[in-house]
This record gives sequence, structure tokens and C-alpha cells, in this order.
Amino acid sequence: MSALVRRRRLAAAAATWRSFAAHRAGLAGLVLLGAIAALALLAPLLTDAGGLDVTKATGAPYRPPSSEHWLGTDNSGRSVLLLTWWGTRVSLVVGLAAAVLSVLIGTVVGVTAAHFRRTEGPLMGATDFFLALPSLVLAIALSTVLPRGLSTIVLAIAVTSWPSTARVVRAQTLAVEARPFVERARALGGGHAHVVGRHVLPAVLPLVLVNTTLAVASAIISESTLSFLGLGDPTRVSWGSMLHAASSYGAVSQRAWWFILPPGLGVVAVVLAFTLCGRAMESVLIPRLGGRR
Repeated sequence: MSALVRRRRLAAAAATWRSFAAHRAGLAGLVLLGAIAALALLAPLLTDAGGLDVTKATGAPYRPPSSEHWLGTDNSGRSVLLLTWWGTRVSLVVGLAAAVLSVLIGTVVGVTAAHFRRTEGPLMGATDFFLALPSLVLAIALSTVLPRGLSTIVLAIAVTSWPSTARVVRAQTLAVEARPFVERARALGGGHAHVVGRHVLPAVLPLVLVNTTLAVASAIISESTLSFLGLGDPTRVSWGSMLHAASSYGAVSQRAWWFILPPGLGVVAVVLAFTLCGRAMESVLIPRLGGRR
């Protein structure tokens, strides 16, 4: 029986991949995302992190691109290429961590509110309260009050972005629990753990996966915004902190376009890659939710 189940799962995974690969935009986003992730992972092996230190900068400030510095230098004489490369790591880590935490909170709240109906009022009331608050303002307030660091940025983004996931998961959970096979499971003595673990979560997880992929793009934009406002980790280089430095130290007046474009294009590329992948996964996985048994 286990071998049969394994074969069926492999066949389902292969069919899902074929459907995903049929979406050229999604496949292009996956390739772009893989290239960006590879660059982020290889940064410690191919570059010297010492070049990020202002005290070890060897170039002149605001030098245009040349054979020595392919993307020019910043206001401190550091290589913009090196800063952009290492900024990829911070932006990806913060975006992924914040998105996963946000979706996890939203999933727990949504499933709990739909399955345990007595908790629906308080949980959905809290969800509506957070939905009514301006998320950026709340994230700025949390980043100002809490100690500066990557964990604070992750927490600020996650706390302000989970309500939409909670609403979607709650609606899907209610739809699943209204189906006959769930009623049969309850009639046969299935408890809360059995219903949620065996029936609700398998139907909700594809939606959660799609939502996570799309949430990463929003989290990266939020991280870049907070860092651009000077609320990021001062000890780490990110694309947002690069844009903050460019704004603070007169890159526009110096016409140092090479200090502004690379981090901006990096944000656009990563957000585009995650969005393309998420939309393709949405078209592949969500139509199958109705057929889960």
C-alpha cells in the first residue's frame, strides 16, 4: 500500500511540474529566482566580505563604472557591485523569513477560527483590527520601538501582513469542512486532530504555498521600504539600506546613477521572479483544491 501511495504522489508531483512548466512566465520566474539565489549563496565563496567595511574601502567616492569597479563606487569608495551582491542575501533572507512567519500566523488563525467556531468572533475581530491599521505605519512603529536588527524587521513585517492570509485560509477551511467526506469522518468518530490533520490541512496547504510565494514579494518590498527609511539593521547591507545611503549622501546631486539603479533593479527582479512563480503556481494548484479528498 505504501508503495502504491508513493507512486501516486510521484505521479501527481510530475503532473504538477508539467503543468507549471507549461507556464512560460512562471518558468522564467523560476529560472531568474534560481540564478539570484545561486548568486546569494555563492557570495561568501566568490567575494571578500571585507570590502563591505567602510574602513577598508580602497576606491574614491562616487567613481563611475570602470574596469576596476564594474558598477562604480558608493559615497565611501566601496564597490557597488559588491554591495548589491551581498545585499541580495539580506533581502532574500528577510523576505522569506517574514513571509513564512506571516503565512504561518495567518494559517493558524484562519484554521482555528473556522474549525473551532467559538473562537471565530475574537480571532476575526483581531484580524479585522489589524486589517484596518495602515500596515506600513504599524511596521514603522514596531521597528522604531524594538531593538534594531533583522529579527525586528522580520517581526514587524510578519505582524502587519498576516490578516489577509487568515481571511483566505478561514474561507477555504469553511468550504472544506462543509463537504460530505468531513461529515463522514466526524460521524465515524474522527476528532479535531484527525479532521484538521487528515482533511483540512491537505486541502489548505496548496493555497498556503501559493500565498507564501506571493507574500515573499511583498515582504521584500516592505523590507526595502523600512531600510530605505533608515529603520533596517545598520550592521547589514541590503538593497534598502543602499538606497537610503544614496538618498542621504547626495547620489542624485552627484549624478551617481550607478549607486541607485543596481539595488532598485535588484528589488524589481526578485519581486518579479516571485510574482511570476506565484501566479503560475496559483493557476496550477488552486483549481485542484476542489478535487481533494
